[in-house]
Amino acid sequence: MLPDRENRAGIEAMLIGECGVSRETLERLRAYSELLTHWQKTTNLVAPSTIAHLWTRHILDSAQLLTLAPQARTWLDLGSGGGMPGLVLACQLAEIGGSIDLVESNSKKAAFLRHVAVTLQLPARVHAERIEAALPRLPKPDVVTARALAPLSDLIGFSKQLLKSGTTGLFPKGRDHAAELTEAGEHWHFSYRLHASRTDPGARIIEITALS
Repeated sequence: MLPDRENRAGIEAMLIGECGVSRETLERLRAYSELLTHWQKTTNLVAPSTIAHLWTRHILDSAQLLTLAPQARTWLDLGSGGGMPGLVLACQLAEIGGSIDLVESNSKKAAFLRHVAVTLQLPARVHAERIEAALPRLPKPDVVTARALAPLSDLIGFSKQLLKSGTTGLFPKGRDHAAELTEAGEHWHFSYRLHASRTDPGARIIEITALS
């Protein structure tokens, strides 16, 4: 359980010790957080109420995904928004030779994603278009993810062709994850595992490994 007041040093220690983040990757994450904080003044990238807990609510919450698929080298992030988890994963993947495609239809947010990717030399490709238009043109990734984008049933709908062909889905969900699973089960047949979240004891990361 993390403290109510964000402990930056403690969170960085968790990133290194529990998520395997290197010092070089940590520097990228620091630079990313500075860019996000600066752009947030003029562009609504994340909920303003979460900025004070940026490292807990967004960075650590996103970085933990790679520990669930450490061998994955190609990722796809749907509805990337301010870059969580996409840019956080890109900071990590830069260290291990991976890459990620970020799909974001909002032009201002897409401009921010591109700016960070270029500035920090991240292995990230940004696609400023709707998900249904982008997916048919993109290569099949090892993992597809999305955070705070849509209910699980809709996420499965967006990525159904990928999930049917062997791509793993990793979808962080809050304390209503059980209800979302129930709803999704009424529309889709899939296999899943639940993983505990390092940032919220009531949250879970839903791993989908098969869709039929």
